[in-house]
Amino acid sequence: MKKALICGVSGQDGAYLAQLLLGKGYEVFGTSRDAQMSSFRNLETLGIKGQVQCESMSLNDFRSVIQVLINVEPDEIYNLAGQSSVGLSFQQPVETLESISVGTLNLLEAIRLTGKSIKLYNAGSSECFGDVGARAADENTPFHPRSPYAVAKAAAYWEVANYREAYDLFACSGILFNHESPLRPERFVTKKIVSSVRKIAESGGVIKLGNMDIKRDWGWAPEYVEAMWLMLQQDEPDDFVIATGETNSLQDFVATAFSCVGLDWQNHVESDPSLFRPTDLAESKGNPQKALEVLDWEAQYKMRDVVKKMMDICS
Repeated sequence: MKKALICGVSGQDGAYLAQLLLGKGYEVFGTSRDAQMSSFRNLETLGIKGQVQCESMSLNDFRSVIQVLINVEPDEIYNLAGQSSVGLSFQQPVETLESISVGTLNLLEAIRLTGKSIKLYNAGSSECFGDVGARAADENTPFHPRSPYAVAKAAAYWEVANYREAYDLFACSGILFNHESPLRPERFVTKKIVSSVRKIAESGGVIKLGNMDIKRDWGWAPEYVEAMWLMLQQDEPDDFVIATGETNSLQDFVATAFSCVGLDWQNHVESDPSLFRPTDLAESKGNPQKALEVLDWEAQYKMRDVVKKMMDICS
């Protein structure tokens, strides 16, 4: 039985990944800063909380990291931890940089020092690319991060690449484009939209949003965690862009959500300048061709499918 350690198991991706790995017969361990106090609500929602062995670990504390690695002795580590909101990173840049870049470095160094044959998956981000216009970004597209979150993710990406080359570690990064699910917290605009639309359908009202013209490549989170697992099953470590290859505007996302309840979005949406970010990406689209060719992975759900699935499930 393989052992997997998921750092950030309480988040959207961590919970779906835990569910996937349990289904494949893994012994699954998950970390939280304080496992005794954390609710692990997403694991509870998926009905798997009792099957995941939870450990307390702070990625910013090297001693904490190496102690957990020695105690658990994992075959695979999935680094999904760290501050995960682009918007919040403008308000908490230091916390964002430390939780992502220092945390990743501590994991890499701990793996190196244990001398064990541990495979590491690192959660990269499409935000690292910055604005690429209508061109779909692939593994060779240069980074131009435009937020503290993206800067931190870019640093973590290069840390992984450096340790892979310098110390021959099996370490790889998945450069994931936006992927959504009902497990998204409310601070993410997609979950805010879905929850608000359902409330408006019942009792009326409006939703306030920022820049509606931004375009994103939205996918379905349960599919994306399978790509993470596939990366660690390869003979050689490598980095992959994970995306649908399709881009849509936030306005399209909103219109699709309102159409699910038979309403015209234009009657229920207001623009709020306070929700605009200091810098934002106008358009973001990925080219997942390498993932298809090497991992045999392809997204089955595109934006409209994702919205409908969220509208069906979210309450």
